[in-house]
Amino acid sequence: MERTETFVGQSNAVLDAIERASRAAALNRPVLVIGERGTGKELVAERLHHLSPRWSGPLVVMNCAALPENLIEAELFGHEAGSFTGAAKTRHGRFEEADGGTLFLDELATLSAPAQDRLLRATEYGEVTRIGASKPISVDVRIVAATNEHLPTLVEQGRFRADLLDRLCFEVITLPPLRNRGGDIPLLAEHFGRRMAVELDWTNWPGFSEQAMAEMERYPWPGNVRELRNVAERAVYRWEDPERPVDSIQFDPFDSPWIPKPATAVAAATPAPVDSAAEAHVEEAAPPQPSLETEDFRSSVDSYERALLEEALRANRYNQRATAAAIGLSYDQLRHALKRHKLLDAGSR
Repeated sequence: MERTETFVGQSNAVLDAIERASRAAALNRPVLVIGERGTGKELVAERLHHLSPRWSGPLVVMNCAALPENLIEAELFGHEAGSFTGAAKTRHGRFEEADGGTLFLDELATLSAPAQDRLLRATEYGEVTRIGASKPISVDVRIVAATNEHLPTLVEQGRFRADLLDRLCFEVITLPPLRNRGGDIPLLAEHFGRRMAVELDWTNWPGFSEQAMAEMERYPWPGNVRELRNVAERAVYRWEDPERPVDSIQFDPFDSPWIPKPATAVAAATPAPVDSAAEAHVEEAAPPQPSLETEDFRSSVDSYERALLEEALRANRYNQRATAAAIGLSYDQLRHALKRHKLLDAGSR
């Protein structure tokens, strides 16, 4: 598992987690890495391996949630030829592949009960037995495991073996979510934005505007650093003027007025056929018109213009570029109108 990623941050929460990983790396002990999705659990595993005496050995990765339950044991421990249907030849498992190095088990909490039983024996005795074999094989493997679950709770619920947890929890490193990493959001956004600008061959990195950065700092980031990377890089990629600070942020890439609807909703929204004779008597509904009763023409025009802008912003989920396109204005014209009506920050509260 070789990556070009590294930890970026200056908050005490993330620096403490990195320091704990660095100290634990030198010991030949198992480590549990706990954290929400996108917090960097894989990066901690890589750090633990490369700072350990095993750095020249293999770093083998297995995502326990990526395989069907009936194949997990064969992947972990290997199998002999003919041990089950489809086992045409002998195969080494991940433990054997990681001999002399580190085995990173991602999504540990998804392991089946039989796989947990065999993993416990492997961690206790340093031995694995291929499926279909009668003799165990000695292996020298350090285990680093990661999960986004609270394992003691799973033990209480009977979903995880208490003795296996005891064996694996010599050190537990819990990574903070991005929303609790004070001051790291601007740092990360600049890091990912600048890197995308280089990839796009921009000669200048204009940065993010104050408004764009404020939006990112207010956002809760359920996908953490991985989501922030996507948002920042997408914003730079879509920005058309490298000389001006990036000022348009879209958090949800699926947000669109043309989101496909379920077939049942489409059928319900489809109007029933109208008899052509009757249709001739149906008058087309006219758009709502402003009241013509006014004592202050200029004030009424301003009020109507503001109402139009507010409605257009709402219809376009406060995406200013989409709003400008929808009402036939340039982006700068829209920004000027929003500033005049004090709507620049509409939707951000």
